Amino acid sequence: MKNQYRINEQIRVREVRIVGDGGSTVVPTREALDMARDQGVDLVEISPNANPPVCRLIDYSKFLYQQKKRQKEMKAKQVKVEVKEIRFGPQTDEHDYQFKLKHAKEFLEEGNKVRAYVFFRGRSILFKEQGEVLLLRFANDLEEYGKVESMPSLEGKKMFLYLAPKKAGVAKKSQQARDREASVAEARETAKLQEEQTPSNGGLFANAKISADALKKLTETEDE
Repeated sequence: MKNQYRINEQIRVREVRIVGDGGSTVVPTREALDMARDQGVDLVEISPNANPPVCRLIDYSKFLYQQKKRQKEMKAKQVKVEVKEIRFGPQTDEHDYQFKLKHAKEFLEEGNKVRAYVFFRGRSILFKEQGEVLLLRFANDLEEYGKVESMPSLEGKKMFLYLAPKKAGVAKKSQQARDREASVAEARETAKLQEEQTPSNGGLFANAKISADALKKLTETEDE
């Protein structure tokens, strides 16, 4: 920063604009240098691209201190966006789901991103469709708080879903959102009934696949 600004004799233009608490005035550069010497300060060029360049009469060390302090304050005010992780198992129970949903809402409201994923252990990878259903439900339940950046995708033994916070405040649910939620609930209920009526060796997989297909259609409808 010390070499970022030209001061005193380094300023080699014919005239400059002096700015201060009392306003601004254009004077020859030689006169501005005399003013600086009389006041025991420096002539500091703060806007070289202006016509004429803009300068201040100030102690250069004090000026640098003010600039560093201002940059520090601006940096402190900047919102730091973090990525918060939410982990599920393919058979997460309702209580655990609601607990993690609550935390995800808080993360998004604070302006953070959310990376939710389902971790498949051993043979549970056979039921990856069930994990997809879970993540799609998660995205739907967080519709008012965040937007989907990336749909569920399988990477190794983990299936990821990425959500970003909505910039605007929490909005009321639209009729379309309410209709979609009703359709999701109906799809889950249908899958549940089919699971009860299907032999145990294929019920879970069938349920997951049917629910996934239903939720995918809802997501595609929203995009259209």
